[in-house]
Amino acid sequence: MAGKRVKRVRARRVTPGEAAPARTREEHLAVEEPLEMRVGGSSYAVTMRTPGDDFDLVAGFLVGDGVVRSGTDLTALRYCAGIGPDGLQTYNVVDAAVSPAALEATRHRERHVDGTSACGICGVASIDAVETTSSHDLTADDTRISTDLLASLPEKLRAEQRDFDRTGGVHAAGLFRADGTSLVVREDVGRHNAVDKVVGWSLRTGLLPLRGTVLQVSGRASFELAQKAVMAGIPVLAAVSAPSSLAVDLARRSGLTLVGFSRGDRLTVYAGEERLVP
Repeated sequence: MAGKRVKRVRARRVTPGEAAPARTREEHLAVEEPLEMRVGGSSYAVTMRTPGDDFDLVAGFLVGDGVVRSGTDLTALRYCAGIGPDGLQTYNVVDAAVSPAALEATRHRERHVDGTSACGICGVASIDAVETTSSHDLTADDTRISTDLLASLPEKLRAEQRDFDRTGGVHAAGLFRADGTSLVVREDVGRHNAVDKVVGWSLRTGLLPLRGTVLQVSGRASFELAQKAVMAGIPVLAAVSAPSSLAVDLARRSGLTLVGFSRGDRLTVYAGEERLVP
């Protein structure tokens, strides 16, 4: 269980240049609330997220951090007690029980326990800690995907963005097979959270590593999103907008196919072109 994903507020709609009174109407906004992630009872990180799929978010976050490498590393997830001003459970604290090896890995990850929905990586104390070596060799993944199919994925992703339809204020990440089959789509105010929810769902359903898949994201592809794809064993990352320079560097170094400006009629390939076929 979790809090509401969408909140209704009263707002005034103003038309520039018109003398008519502003119209008051009801608007739907994406909810943004903090989620504290604990590992073995100790606080590990905090992110601002849209409530929902919180267990998947935590699981995916730990995969991206190199703490959890397989389903056997994550033994349980539970909400901790947290009471809001209204006296109700907030569902804003999740504790993960992990294997001894995973618990040991957390001791090598120095994090500040704060973050924002726009930036999950800013809480990492050292870039060396972020560039965790993946246990999945992407260069051994011989996935091939047609450029026509790849160009169609943004539209498929958009068709499943229910929260965006209501609010216009959330990002999305979708996992697809190389034949275009949709596996899962998640939305969140933070793009990196949406990716964590996709990866966490995959871990908890026994699909990791994600060979033969494509991760399609709304917006840009940052280093953090590329790193999360690599850590999950995803061979292809496609974004509607541009990647960052560091994302391209990581993709070329790790064997990740990285595509940007994927908007239906064109796309730009920055790394891993060998996986694409006409």
